[in-house]
Amino acid sequence: MYQELQTLERRGTPLRVALVGAGGCMGQGIALQLGRVPGMRLVAAVDTDLGLAGRAAELHGRSWTRVSSEAEISRALGSLETIVTDDLFPLLRRGRDAIDVLVESTNTVAFAARTVEAALRCRIHVVLMNAEVDCLLGLRLHRIARDSGAVITSDAGDQHGALMRMIDEIQLWGFEVVMAGNIKGFLDRYATPASVVEEARMRNLNPVMCAAYTDGTKLNIEMALVANATGMVPTCRGMLGPPAQHVREVFEKFDLASFRHPGVVDYILGAEPAGGVFAVGHCEHPVQRGYLSYYKMGAGPFYLFYRPYHLCHLETPYAIASVVLFGRPILTPQTQPVADVVAFAKTDLAAGAALAVGIGGEHLYGLIERKEICRERGAVPICLFDAERGCVARMKRSVPRDQLLTWDDVVLPQNPLLDSYSQQERMHNLPDSPG
Repeated sequence: MYQELQTLERRGTPLRVALVGAGGCMGQGIALQLGRVPGMRLVAAVDTDLGLAGRAAELHGRSWTRVSSEAEISRALGSLETIVTDDLFPLLRRGRDAIDVLVESTNTVAFAARTVEAALRCRIHVVLMNAEVDCLLGLRLHRIARDSGAVITSDAGDQHGALMRMIDEIQLWGFEVVMAGNIKGFLDRYATPASVVEEARMRNLNPVMCAAYTDGTKLNIEMALVANATGMVPTCRGMLGPPAQHVREVFEKFDLASFRHPGVVDYILGAEPAGGVFAVGHCEHPVQRGYLSYYKMGAGPFYLFYRPYHLCHLETPYAIASVVLFGRPILTPQTQPVADVVAFAKTDLAAGAALAVGIGGEHLYGLIERKEICRERGAVPICLFDAERGCVARMKRSVPRDQLLTWDDVVLPQNPLLDSYSQQERMHNLPDSPG
């Protein structure tokens, strides 16, 4: 892959990347990284905060200019300057004449869904740093991509992307993957933006995003993506997540023999290597087990494989090159999802209360659950709680802390995001929508 990118660099035909959400922590890192990889160029840095979008363009390391008209866009494209703007859509309408791939790195769901769909319909490939829209509308977006001839993928550097790359390799070796796991550092289901504000400041994160990491919603979303790409299921609602000192303790913490066919997704808490991911493979073949013993992998028949890191923005170019050069996504959802991430009350919620922020807010946290149970219970996906343009959810009735939110508990105003989700569910005969 690196050699192919070097060839593009020598030819002067780099992959042209537009980055939306350029002002966030990950967006800034991606802009920086695109300037350090041969064969890639940041065409546009897009953010509602033009100052931060300009900062991303500076990190990229090429000359840049703010644009506000079609004529200015044309001039910038002609002069090979990085475009800084708060409106991506005029550039998207130029399609593959201007952009090869869009990297979506906002912390929105409704806006991201519109942006990604518009890009795909213009045959622009998409890399999703945005796990929320990926989890909620992945089936729909992949279908739109196939119909248009574009490719959409999860990022290569988030935990779910790193896990899928591991799983692909382990299966290539002939193992049955019985468990895919995340290594979570710290968990507080009741974290709010206010409670993590200092932690967010130290990590240069938006407090809402930091709360979504801390309360485990992001973890559950990432593992739901793995589940729906592989057919593996959560061990239980929210997964088990036992505390551990090191990832090697998975043999003691889980009954691996009970996980065979179809396998499970789960996590361990507080273990080393921090920031890593792991998978457990099964192999019964006696000759192969002899080789594996020689390779210091243990006696089997269960074998632990782990990656001690996931590097987020550093690995985004891998996903970009994978979809543009080879038409190969890192992760593709199966046609019948096996899991969803549904909303639970983070605090007592009174009838009539407005839920202005879903993921990472003060009212809700999300837990992975098997899809058939979500349908039976009428559970509401947490990724639908994305307030935009006054589309604020309200409680129909009071719900105590830690209780599942159902369609009978909440009113979600009709909006394009809800429409897209309902269309997706109907298309796949999944009656998990307000009735």
